[in-house]
Amino acid sequence: MDPHRYLASLQPLAIRLGLERMERALAALGRPDRVLRLLHVAGTNGKGSTCAMAAAALRAAGHRTGLYTSPHLVRFNERIAIDGEPVGDAALARLVGEVLRACPWHDAGGEGERLTYFEFATALALLHFAQAGATAAVLEVGLGGRFDATNVVRPLACAVSRIGLDHTELLGETLEAVAREKAGIFKPGVLAAVAHDQPPEAMAALRVEAARRGAPLTVASADYPGPIALPGAHQHANAALAATALRLLDRSGLSVPEEAIAQGIATARWPGRLETIGRVLLDGAHNPDGAAALAAALPALHPGRPVELVFGVLDDKDHARMLAALGPAVRALHLVAPRSPRARAPATYRDLAAAHVTRVDEHATAADAIACARRAAADGALVCVAGSLYLVGEVRGLLADDATRAEPG
Repeated sequence: MDPHRYLASLQPLAIRLGLERMERALAALGRPDRVLRLLHVAGTNGKGSTCAMAAAALRAAGHRTGLYTSPHLVRFNERIAIDGEPVGDAALARLVGEVLRACPWHDAGGEGERLTYFEFATALALLHFAQAGATAAVLEVGLGGRFDATNVVRPLACAVSRIGLDHTELLGETLEAVAREKAGIFKPGVLAAVAHDQPPEAMAALRVEAARRGAPLTVASADYPGPIALPGAHQHANAALAATALRLLDRSGLSVPEEAIAQGIATARWPGRLETIGRVLLDGAHNPDGAAALAAALPALHPGRPVELVFGVLDDKDHARMLAALGPAVRALHLVAPRSPRARAPATYRDLAAAHVTRVDEHATAADAIACARRAAADGALVCVAGSLYLVGEVRGLLADDATRAEPG
């Protein structure tokens, strides 16, 4: 079986929040999650970076560490890694077969019974970590928290990064409502950490939900005092949250010495987030808060350099606020649709983009957009790609292909 083809066949399944299918699948698989010592991380912005730093620290502490994140940038395998090594295709094919054999109702049942793409992926990750003997694992929530597929686990500790408005059609129109959904990962007696830089209404909701659910709550400090490998001022709060969550794990019985925390935060890598490849800066900013963080990072990391921004968004994102944040930080916009059926067509917001930036153009493909931006940057400007992780992943793949072709044969 080609696991990638099978997983792609699940993509059309709509998002169906709820835990019943996951509970049924994990029971059929023998509850692999129950042998794992887990850190569970939710949030709107920074949760992936927090997960990456926490996983690096757990590895530094000597633990065989699983890391489950989403979405992937180039290949599905990236979502499920142990000690930084993505799951291989042969292992992935075997795992898909095991889930299908254990859950015959998945392919035989109606649409309401079938596992969604993300649910299936989550089952694969938990099964892989258990079978590979992971002694610690970090799980990133996919969407929300309360009804996310990852919320079937009982972790040793959990964490919530900064909350913003995203996926409002599913999570609610206010920061308070979104925070309540994210706080759905809090569990009785499980130590919880939250980022310091929460909007006040979000912080209030997190405190109320933690008390209601019986989860002892710790607010991380505003900053982290040691070296941080991931670039950008916003990573200081993420590092502080990761350090706090790791200390909660240590209190809960999973040894994580302070020197391992420092080493992990000082060495963590997180692709597609202020990452430079082939002199192109890639950042997965895909909502207004992420766009604001990128706008602040550009002059700090590349002072004096004008920016040619390749930009594309999905249809459900607040592109107007993203453009308002990024417009003052760039001199030109190269609009392109991310490779996704949910992509927003550039023609539908070109006029809005032109209100923020004088020079705006549209492109049919990401390759065309990058080529045009590079030509425009011949005067020493910086080429940057942002707006969607799908776009960043596609461009990252193109740049890797360019580098491979440039290598001597």
